[in-house]
Amino acid sequence: MKELTLVGVFIVASVLGYLIIKKVPPLLHTPLMSGMNALSGVTVLGALIAGAAAYAEKSAGLLIVAVIAAALAMINVTGGFSVTHRMLMMFRKKDNKEEKK
Repeated sequence: MKELTLVGVFIVASVLGYLIIKKVPPLLHTPLMSGMNALSGVTVLGALIAGAAAYAEKSAGLLIVAVIAAALAMINVTGGFSVTHRMLMMFRKKDNKEEKK
């Protein structure tokens, strides 16, 4: 029964996330990336909670799915922050030493 609940939560979260992102105009995607990384952090937390629930129930299949979900969410968070960092570096003022080269 808990497996069905976890799958249901995943489906609802996926659909809700898609609908929220779909309504954001493309011009705002880059400035909102840091905020979306925070929401991705919530996904990591959800995957860890699902993993703890699977571990408590001694369900190997759910535990594997939870570990994969946590890993993919962390890849998403890391990639998002690296892209945000690169974007912010574009607006950084150059030092005088770099300008002389």
